[in-house]
Formats: sequence, C-alpha cells, structure tokens
Amino acid sequence: MVKELKVWQIIKSIIKKIPFNIQHSTFNIILFAIVLSGCGYKPMTEYTKKVFTDKVYVDVDVYLRDPENAVLVKDALNEAVISRFNAKLTSKKDATTQLKVKFERVSFSPIQYDSNGYAIFYRAKVTLNISYIVNGKKGFEKVVGYYDFPIEPNAVISDAKRFEAIRFGAEKAIDSFVSLMSMRGTVL
Repeated sequence: MVKELKVWQIIKSIIKKIPFNIQHSTFNIILFAIVLSGCGYKPMTEYTKKVFTDKVYVDVDVYLRDPENAVLVKDALNEAVISRFNAKLTSKKDATTQLKVKFERVSFSPIQYDSNGYAIFYRAKVTLNISYIVNGKKGFEKVVGYYDFPIEPNAVISDAKRFEAIRFGAEKAIDSFVSLMSMRGTVL
C-alpha cells in the first residue's frame, strides 16, 4: 500500500510538471488505456484467427460479363486477407485455408430521380459467393455489397463509373464477409 502510494505521488508530480493541455491529454490516454484493458477489447484479427489459419490461398472466378473486375476483386480480397485476417498469401498446395470467390450477380438500379424523371443516382449491387476450406472443413457464404453513385441526368452509365461501382460494391461485400468470419470467431 505504501509503495503504491509513493508510485502514485511520483506520477502526480510528473504530470504536474507537464503543461495543462498535455496534462489533460495524458490523463485521457491513461484513462483510455485502462478502459480498453479492463473491458476485454480485442481487435477483429484476434477473432478471425480462430476461423482462418495463417496461410491463405485466394482464387477468384472470372465473371464473363466483366472479366476486368475479377482482378479488382482478387486485389481487394488479397488486401483483406493481409490486413484484416492478419494472414499470409501462399500457393494452393501450401495453404491451410482456401478462399474461392465467384460473382453471382451484378446489378444496377436507379435510386433517385430529378424533377424531369431522369435517374441521377444509381445503386450497384454486387453479390459474391465465397466458399472456403479451413483445415479440411468446408464453408460457404453469400455476401452482398452496395455502392451508390451519381450520374448526370439523361446519361448512360459509363464503363469507368460501372467498373468503379462494381469495385467498391465488391469491397463492401468482402468487408461483410470479414465481419461474418470475425463473428464466427467470437463463438469458437
């Protein structure tokens, strides 16, 4: 008890020597660290590690209507595996986890019209089928990602806008998959 009191007095004397604005920030940082450590917070990667192993192989089926988007989806999935799953990409034979992504459907629908009845906002809906094998156990998820974007009245959706919408919609679908997998990790 006496040692703890002396330590606390030393900390108080150090904090008093710091200017007020830094003193206030220091207090907030210490309080934040105590709250986080006390509530049992764990980053999402801790939960996804329970579902996925550290060596992952990613395969994306080419969507025949938009073959360019297969590359975009593969890049987005690779980035998610590295950053959110905290895993390494590897060859199929070395992998303990395999992900296979297939476009099920890509659709565009108008969601807002101007006063003349022309569509000025569209929503891209990207549906992905993701099958996975982890240590011999198979699983399947169907995830959907949406992306809303504006266009000029009485205009056709350009290829550039279309590719951008599909890319962002696919990224949101992959984010949904990551969330699903981290939720699975909380119950394991």
